[in-house]
Amino acid sequence: MGNRYQTIIEIGDCLVSSEILTEYFACDYQKCKGCCCIIGDSGAPLDESEPEAIEKNYHIFSPLMREQGKSAVLDKGFFEIDMDGDMVTPLVLGSEECAYTCFDEDGNCFCSMERCWFNGEGDFRKPISCWLYPIRVSVLSNGMRALNLHRWEICKDAFAKGRKEKVRVYEFLREPIERYFGEDFYLALAETAKHFG
Repeated sequence: MGNRYQTIIEIGDCLVSSEILTEYFACDYQKCKGCCCIIGDSGAPLDESEPEAIEKNYHIFSPLMREQGKSAVLDKGFFEIDMDGDMVTPLVLGSEECAYTCFDEDGNCFCSMERCWFNGEGDFRKPISCWLYPIRVSVLSNGMRALNLHRWEICKDAFAKGRKEKVRVYEFLREPIERYFGEDFYLALAETAKHFG
């Protein structure tokens, strides 16, 4: 799956892996049921400003969490530091489940924050690391940001669906890319993608 060799493209203060422009991806929720919310060795990476935004909106989505007996946030706080020293969403004790995950009657996972946001409540949708997935953003020692494609076995159906529907990673993620990096950055990605066929 994907190219064996990648090109790194510099756009503004970002170094972008060409796989983001060439690989296909489209979430296939019908197959995965949102399992990225409950599988992983730590919570979702958080941007510096996000714990404050989560705390500010907590009163909006906490009733939904209480309905499902969720107390991990109250026990651990709005974030925790994982074994790599990164700030992440807290996990439910003894599991790989994000503390902000809720379930519908069919056992499908969904983000309590995003559910409320879609209902017009609150001003925080979800952590940008979740919204941008499968793009992973890291900050380099020189201050530049590196955007790389992350491959996770549980998302194999999303890569297959993207190929079938001919949707590239950057196209599928247009909204969060524009929200986080700006419209000009997205347009530069789209223009650069033309050179990769």
